[in-house]
Amino acid sequence: MTAAPADAARARATPAPPPAEGRLLREAVRRGRGPAALVLAATALGAAAAVTLPLALGRAVDLLIARADAGSWVLLCTALIATEVATDALVARTGGRTGAATTAWLRRRALAGFLAAPPAATTGTGLPTRLTANALDAGTAPVAAATAAAAGLAPLGGLAGLFLVDPWAGAAFVCGVPLLLLILRALLRDGRAALTTYQEEQGRMARLLTGALSGAATIAAAGTVRAEERRVLAPLAGMRAAGERTWRVQGRAAGLSGALMPLLVAAVLAVGGVRLVAGHLTPGDLLALSRYAVLAAGAGALAGALNGWVRAKAGTARVETVTALPPTPHGTRDLPPHGDGTLALHGVHVTRDGVPLLDSVTLTLPGGTTTALVGPSGSGKSLLAAVAGRLTDPDQGTVLLDGTDLRTLSADALRHAVAYAFERPALFGATIADAVACGPLPEPDLRRALRRAAADTFTDRLPHGPRTPLPEAPLSGGELQRLGLARAFTRPTRLLILDDATSSLDTVTAHLVARALTDTPGTRLTITHRLTTAAQSDQVVWLDGGRIRGTGPHSVLWRDPAYRAVFAAGAGAGGDAGAGADTDTGAGARRRSDVRTDVTSDVRTELPADMRTDLHTGIRTDPRVDTGTGAAE
Repeated sequence: MTAAPADAARARATPAPPPAEGRLLREAVRRGRGPAALVLAATALGAAAAVTLPLALGRAVDLLIARADAGSWVLLCTALIATEVATDALVARTGGRTGAATTAWLRRRALAGFLAAPPAATTGTGLPTRLTANALDAGTAPVAAATAAAAGLAPLGGLAGLFLVDPWAGAAFVCGVPLLLLILRALLRDGRAALTTYQEEQGRMARLLTGALSGAATIAAAGTVRAEERRVLAPLAGMRAAGERTWRVQGRAAGLSGALMPLLVAAVLAVGGVRLVAGHLTPGDLLALSRYAVLAAGAGALAGALNGWVRAKAGTARVETVTALPPTPHGTRDLPPHGDGTLALHGVHVTRDGVPLLDSVTLTLPGGTTTALVGPSGSGKSLLAAVAGRLTDPDQGTVLLDGTDLRTLSADALRHAVAYAFERPALFGATIADAVACGPLPEPDLRRALRRAAADTFTDRLPHGPRTPLPEAPLSGGELQRLGLARAFTRPTRLLILDDATSSLDTVTAHLVARALTDTPGTRLTITHRLTTAAQSDQVVWLDGGRIRGTGPHSVLWRDPAYRAVFAAGAGAGGDAGAGADTDTGAGARRRSDVRTDVTSDVRTELPADMRTDLHTGIRTDPRVDTGTGAAE
């Protein structure tokens, strides 16, 4: 059952439209609309109590001066003050809980978007910063929206109270309102730009620091700690400039509003004093005017509320760059029920930043066979392995597993059909067993996987065996690789891809793993620098400069000095030079004696038509690759 290439091409040619900008912010606010409504209601109730309190205080003062009964007014003042305190506490508690819940949701969304996107699209996203500081700011969005919306209620109520008690005093305050609005407008405009720049520089530093920490041992060994410090701290200058600009904007707004508000309050009190002397106001009215003037002057507090909203918007915009990554599209098909795992790549081409990394790769891995993928560093081996299992899609060409285009498979069908093991596997879970199983797995299957990867020899010696917590199990590089292999062995698959997954194993362990691989059903593709691994494979694919330079049995390819040089370089980098010597003499000589005279018939022919055959070696080569140096012309 073969996929329709036209359908796959149409699906690839019509990408999903990008989400509208600000969509994540709206979703975050909508998710927290219940708690945000509670915050808004509590803030409004607190503002109402604050606006009512000056009138009640003024009335109580006038009654006390007149030596009348003011008991009920005093009780009302007490109740209003208690209401303010209670609403403030409710807003703080609800805001904290809502912020934590929204932050967790944003982090899950960002992580899901990151994992669902093709690896090429996630480069340079600065995920750690977006998941930590930016998500924390973004998580305040629901409460920040409610707080900003309600922040003007008390100042507006105070202004209305001024006009209610004495219109002249209200008019004196209004004279300064236009200037206050200009201050708030400048804060919104300039503050967001400065804060966004600061967060971008912060993310850049986080990426540099993450890279340095991952190579801490190399840095220490090379003695380049000071140089790395300078490199990681290079964004500090930009952060400092953006931070200073942010604080200048906020400081200028706070300073101007801080200077303006007392002047306005003094003007109100001056007008009120004159009106009191003229007999138009009572002492209680003057007290109410002073309280209302303070409330109206609280319009300066709008700066804090708006700044919180600005931070939430900027944080959400940063997180949205990850959640809006285009996901890898999947189809709905399943593989044929009785396939043998035959993998076929036709005209695969991958370009990154304008540089072709895989060029017209056409290759077939017969079902049930083992193929070794060899080549110098940077030749595109890991990228080809990623394309083979659809960790990334080619820009051109198709990849078929049992005749089915990988792009038409459902996500479940793809991941059940393909398993990976990597050079530096990452372990997740509480225990070693969790890290290997990656989900529910019967104990016998777990034990079998550990045994096939030769990992049981050290896991059984741990305090709690495979149930030992990961932090309590110090692992060498080889032990880590064996656990990664065990994870790949937990379930039967049609295609098993090992991306240099045995490079840290000693010779004996590598032999045990190789024997287990031979007994593994399905097709095996292994990137290797080990000569013995290539010699034991059914076929070898020699990659150079993103192109297939040759394919065939190792014993045939070994006749080419350039092919032998690949393993000579690998021996210098930690390959098995000893195996190379063995192959060239004893076992290798016997293999070459078994090769038929017509060696060209032993070589796989699933190669482009423009690839020539060297009649002296029987090796298929690409004329576009310089056979002397291995460099692409």
